Amino acid sequence: MPVPVPRQRIDSPAAPGTPGTAHDLTLLVVEDDPAGALAVPELLDAAGTRVRIRTARNLTEAERLLTDDVHCVLVDLSLPAPRGAEDDLLAPLRHILRLAPRHAVLALAAAGDAELAAEAVRVGAQDHLFKEELDGRLLSRAIRYAVERKRNDVVKIKLAESRLRAQENARLERGLLPTPLLEGSDLRFAARYRPGRSRALLGGDFYDTVRTPDGTVHAMIGDVCGHGPDEAALGVELRIAWRALTFAGLCGDELLSTLQQVLEHERENDEIFATLCTVDISADGRRAGLCLAGHPSPLIARHGRAAELLPYEDGGPALGLLPRARWPRRQVELGGSWSLLMYTDGLIEGRSAGPDSPRLGQDGMVEMINRQLAEGLRGEELLDAAVTEVRSLNGGELTDDVAVLALERDRERDKERGKARA
Repeated sequence: MPVPVPRQRIDSPAAPGTPGTAHDLTLLVVEDDPAGALAVPELLDAAGTRVRIRTARNLTEAERLLTDDVHCVLVDLSLPAPRGAEDDLLAPLRHILRLAPRHAVLALAAAGDAELAAEAVRVGAQDHLFKEELDGRLLSRAIRYAVERKRNDVVKIKLAESRLRAQENARLERGLLPTPLLEGSDLRFAARYRPGRSRALLGGDFYDTVRTPDGTVHAMIGDVCGHGPDEAALGVELRIAWRALTFAGLCGDELLSTLQQVLEHERENDEIFATLCTVDISADGRRAGLCLAGHPSPLIARHGRAAELLPYEDGGPALGLLPRARWPRRQVELGGSWSLLMYTDGLIEGRSAGPDSPRLGQDGMVEMINRQLAEGLRGEELLDAAVTEVRSLNGGELTDDVAVLALERDRERDKERGKARA
């Protein structure tokens, strides 16, 4: 049955500034009945929305006319089905939906095909119209509603995809953070990690702690230059390689030389490097070997003494800077009771009193930690307080990644607990 000519016909485009010109819509009508096609180039509804009309006589012509400036497609369900789909009454609509996944689509049906029209909406059309009831006002309103409904659908899909992607990334990044392997050790372990990258769980900093069968506890902390996703991936690779090499028996210079080879093979360009600090603590907990590869020296607080930095004069260069570099291993006496703090430079490079003030630096960090130790903070409480205060001193969020871990051995407390159990 012929589609009535809309009454709101306009024979010439509106002049600039005419109401509705900022909200113009373009409708593509796919209808093969010359007598029933919308015969006007455009219409204007009571709200001032101008609708420009294009007409396609078949699906092939519709594909050619379906450009990015089309807002909505009106498909006559009585169109001949594509070859091979003659038994599917909705085949023309399905074809348009595949061609126009980002466009609003309206189904046009005869009044006697109400079930088919309803099925068209279930298949993917935003709405349906009946030929016998169609006029300009109804059509323009249906177009506006369909466009908005499609826009909302697209937003919901993108939001759902974004949430799913964020959840998957969070699960992946949580899985890439290390699980310390310290079974059988009397050392207490704590760690805190804060990536500088917005909405991320993982940055270029990395750390790990394991206990080998001989009772030695090995700890490592490092920093890949930069804090984007590529640096985070490289940091994970170095951490995994360090754990594997440590369990294989490598230590000191031999371990760091092998890690440098891993870095050189995995980095994107020759300008990427990584700093690293490793300690291996003897089974009795009284001595440790220290290796520094361009990394800040750890801080140690021995029982009854103020915290201080471990010696760092014998450190070597960062990994990836010099071929055939060497990293001497320095023996350090720890004592009976101690706390060892390992950290990345994100902890010391923040400002000491807000923007434009000097950086906190290692001396400022030592003073801060000593004050917090005097307040009785230990382990996780100490790390939380340190990271919180560094951020507060900086006057806002830190821009660099921050990783900090603590290993503690308290013989006096262990003895008291042993007596309590007895």
